[in-house]
Amino acid sequence: MINIRRSDERGHTHIGWLDSYHTFSFGDYLDPDHHGFKSLRVINQDKVEPGQGFGTHGHRDMEIVSYVLEGELEHKDSLGTGSVIRPGDVQRMSAGTGVMHSERNPSMINPVRFLQIWIFPKKTGLKPSYEQKRFGDEQKRGKLLLVASPDGQNGSVTIHQDAFIYCSILESGMSLTYSNDADRSAWVQITRGKILLNGKELEAGDGVAVTGRETLVLEGKENSEFLLFDLA
Repeated sequence: MINIRRSDERGHTHIGWLDSYHTFSFGDYLDPDHHGFKSLRVINQDKVEPGQGFGTHGHRDMEIVSYVLEGELEHKDSLGTGSVIRPGDVQRMSAGTGVMHSERNPSMINPVRFLQIWIFPKKTGLKPSYEQKRFGDEQKRGKLLLVASPDGQNGSVTIHQDAFIYCSILESGMSLTYSNDADRSAWVQITRGKILLNGKELEAGDGVAVTGRETLVLEGKENSEFLLFDLA
């Protein structure tokens, strides 16, 4: 079964410095029909104005993945980590027993746009940890590139769940096929441009839930990018 979640159906929060779209329930946005998908709990598309950001706050028992689309995101946490995340980087923070962190836009000129993704861990009470790796556009072009997995295979970051995250860039005329197993589920999130999925047009911000045995044919309509989550 394939169900499309259109960009304009998402929740929306705009508080001046932050413009955020919520694929699933988050904060004051509550939608009982969209409260996550399998172990995938949050996909927020955030735009943060120059010099602004999320002050120090805490998380527990969640795998948090940040994927920057445009600009830069500065990260600091109670593990002693300090880094700047740019387009092409994948950041994973396992909150585990508890971690404090902040995220801000270090630019005083340009906004930053990024996806904040939360995945429930397979076990609670894990030791907090952090990981960040870079994946170039050429690695993603015309194929599905594994960027997160339970065991860090093929140079991906490690997430503590039976979940795999792939990235892909499809230029106009490029296509690829993905087969979803009967006992697995998939979520496709369009981050840039437009694609055809089994002949249906999708644009940036659209998401697709896939359950059961399905073959997905993804075709680029223009320079496009998407994430694919393979979930237990």
